Amino acid sequence: MPARRTVATVAALGSLPLVLTALTATPAAAHGSMGDPVSRVSQCYAEGPESPKSAACKAAVAAGGTQALYDWNGIRIGDAGGRHQRLIPDGKLCSANNAQFKGLDLARADWPATSVRSGSHTFKYRVTAPHKGTFKVYLTKSGYNPAKPLAWKDLDLKNPVATSTDPAAKGGFYTFSGTLPQRSGRHLLYAVWQRSDSPEAFYSCSDVSFGGGGDKGKGGTGPAPAPTASAPTKKQIEDGSDKSTIENHGHGDHDAKTSAEPAAAPESTTSGNTASDEPKAAAAPNRPKAAGATENLAETGGDTSTTYLAIGGAAALAIGSSALFLTARRRAVSGGRHGR
Repeated sequence: MPARRTVATVAALGSLPLVLTALTATPAAAHGSMGDPVSRVSQCYAEGPESPKSAACKAAVAAGGTQALYDWNGIRIGDAGGRHQRLIPDGKLCSANNAQFKGLDLARADWPATSVRSGSHTFKYRVTAPHKGTFKVYLTKSGYNPAKPLAWKDLDLKNPVATSTDPAAKGGFYTFSGTLPQRSGRHLLYAVWQRSDSPEAFYSCSDVSFGGGGDKGKGGTGPAPAPTASAPTKKQIEDGSDKSTIENHGHGDHDAKTSAEPAAAPESTTSGNTASDEPKAAAAPNRPKAAGATENLAETGGDTSTTYLAIGGAAALAIGSSALFLTARRRAVSGGRHGR
């Protein structure tokens, strides 16, 4: 083979891993929060991050700042893989154990609530990046006290009020049906969206009121009715997107960059609860996107370190490619001299 052609072939082969690395290193985004019944974070965002109206949302901003509300669709764990109960401790369910959203964990009886009634209910999950996965919605048990921190034992984990796998996204929402059991007064719906194309999962808390009154629970008098909850409009979401550290516009299920192979099935739970599994590794931190960075907060099965690993791998491959190129060039030149 002529010397020049040999050099060109080696250079091309050496560059191939770099091309593959660049294609596979692209992060994926998936984001959302319950829209009906509206989640706490969505409600507070709808009120306005800088000047919320309800006492509960004011307290949430005082505790965690306004950025959490602009990032309303990013309450997630990148490597959850079904291990929700193991990764999220009692008292931190609404924030998914993410300090950025700690204001949502405040135990209060005056969170704005959505009025509901027992029987069939249509749930609407606001999504800004659709992906395949399963939704499970749990309701608090009778006797739930909203003035105490929410614990896993407060939820009826054995009987989710709604379960839906791969519902169709339309008009910015995933819509699916469920059944609300008999309850009275204030309760809370806890939604878990576990992706099937990634171990990433999303969480949200929605305050609801059965019959519009307070739940007397264990002999108590019950709180006064809370303000009525309302979801943010599409315009509000668009107007605040420039202040969000979350990528608000992701790819669809048919996009090759984000439709990964299904993640490995989560480990079987020892408690029988569908919301928990034993972990194999410690949870990766939820890292906000750095200023000027291009990676998404919710990467497919990882965090921002995924990007840095890809860059490091590309650099190593580049060095190796250069070495191959120089070696081939020396051999070609040497061969040319001996042929004279």
